[in-house]
Amino acid sequence: MWGFVPHSTLDVLAAGEPDLFGRNDRGSSYAGGDWATLCEEDVLPRTPDGPPPPPAVQKLRIRYAKRGRLRFTSHRDIARAFERALRRAAVPIAYSAGFTPHPKVSWMGAAPTGMASEAEYVEIGVTRPLEPAELAAALDAALPPGIDVTAAAVFDAAAGDRPLAEQLDASRWRMELMDLSADAGQQLLETFLAAAEVPVSKLTKSGRKTVDARAAVVRASAAGAPLERGSGASVAGNGTEYAILDVVVRHVTPAVRPDDILTGMCAAANLSPPSSVRMTRLAQGTLTAAGDLVEPLATDRG
Repeated sequence: MWGFVPHSTLDVLAAGEPDLFGRNDRGSSYAGGDWATLCEEDVLPRTPDGPPPPPAVQKLRIRYAKRGRLRFTSHRDIARAFERALRRAAVPIAYSAGFTPHPKVSWMGAAPTGMASEAEYVEIGVTRPLEPAELAAALDAALPPGIDVTAAAVFDAAAGDRPLAEQLDASRWRMELMDLSADAGQQLLETFLAAAEVPVSKLTKSGRKTVDARAAVVRASAAGAPLERGSGASVAGNGTEYAILDVVVRHVTPAVRPDDILTGMCAAANLSPPSSVRMTRLAQGTLTAAGDLVEPLATDRG
């Protein structure tokens, strides 16, 4: 479809006055009314110069961990570090076509900033087949400590592999409440699980919304562990062990994060939120009827 040329412009061109592009040539192909040529030459974008980039001949899924101080790194910075590691490791990454080619890298379900994770996933396209184990080792060596590649596998839709987004139904989180005793943590969890609904207000991109934190929890359990020396935390209440909660959270929209669940737990028990909390995603994958998780790489070919 050609661009729209207003009547005032047609009158100017027909009278032989300078056109939109500073020309005054009544003998040109469009001066006699060939407006299609005008739009084709001067309005429509050009096609990129040179041949298109090589196509992706293989897709690989990569699982990596975000540990230690790197848990405070934003997902955007992790993505930049990952793309630099692809170049350092000389991975033959495929690029999109067009004027601004981008590497074919797809991220899925990144953990929030400030939370560690043992199960982050990314999918890449490459221009020649690679061995997943060799790719994982090369990328792990090229990434900074704290972003650790733990596994890789080939994705083949023709062989029945499902898209990665369809295999991430839920996440398993460990919540370490280091200023709450193990007994108090058990009571906190029991109060939360006994509630039919636990509304929590959260700020989203489209404004403030209320989510049901209880509905997102598939199963949960509580345990205790002694404080590490030099942690700077102190256990409140009776006992010498702090509370550790193991929670499986369903992926819903709007997203219910583990900090939303902790906020709901404290609200249901009429407690102030703990000040010393450490959260780690242990796994994410397909949710079974028993509430367990099947990780995507467990069903792909390594």
